[in-house]
Amino acid sequence: MLQALQTLRQSTSTRTSLITWVLTMLSLPILGWIMGEEYLLRGMSVGVLMQTAAVLIILYNSWGLRRTLQTFSLVSILAYLAELLGSQTGIPFGKYRYTSLLQPQIASVPLLIPLAWMMMLPPAWAIAHLITRKTGRRWQFVLVAALAFTAWDLFLDPQMVGFGFWVWQSPGQYFGIPLSNYLGWLVVSALITLAANPQNISSGPLSLVYLLTWILQTVGQGIFWSQPGPAICGFIGAGAFILLAAYRSKNGSAAL
Repeated sequence: MLQALQTLRQSTSTRTSLITWVLTMLSLPILGWIMGEEYLLRGMSVGVLMQTAAVLIILYNSWGLRRTLQTFSLVSILAYLAELLGSQTGIPFGKYRYTSLLQPQIASVPLLIPLAWMMMLPPAWAIAHLITRKTGRRWQFVLVAALAFTAWDLFLDPQMVGFGFWVWQSPGQYFGIPLSNYLGWLVVSALITLAANPQNISSGPLSLVYLLTWILQTVGQGIFWSQPGPAICGFIGAGAFILLAAYRSKNGSAAL
């Protein structure tokens, strides 16, 4: 955590983007209470945009414009194609469809969805880097990054289905989500990580994004969205990677 806080003190753009994102997320329950569910759903879309912007700013400060744009394009395009394939064929996630709530859409896939991949995949890379950097084995980094990213979906999918953003053809074993969905997330995120081949990751601020997402999702789902089951599972699943990253960082003279 010390490394992340030191980075925030040095980077005004990173600090501002993270504060803006967090304040947006904290305002969502108030927005829904005062203005109704329609505005709450719009606010969630804004939250995705704010978090994606924060991640891109962190990457820009670390990598520069060209590499950041290349990574953004690669992740977004591959994620969109995976979602298009999945929603049309059921491969690799299972059979589901997006509703009309998230707009705009291309071929019935909301354009916000690839941004959701972009907003959490680099933080998962950062967590994986902290956990595996001593080993130097690429396959371990890819596997841990995919697992850390998939752990976030323990929160996400039940929440988004609850809000009606997408619908599964056959409800599954995990709070209505089929287990094939998580296998699909694991495989696709691993392939995208391999394709992106992230190097020199800004572990401090990106791991902070993962940590803040973990806290916000746990509190949001556990208290405001009345989904204590997914909140507990996500808290344990994603929290395990945070604890492991913190432990490995401490022993490696670095800090989460």
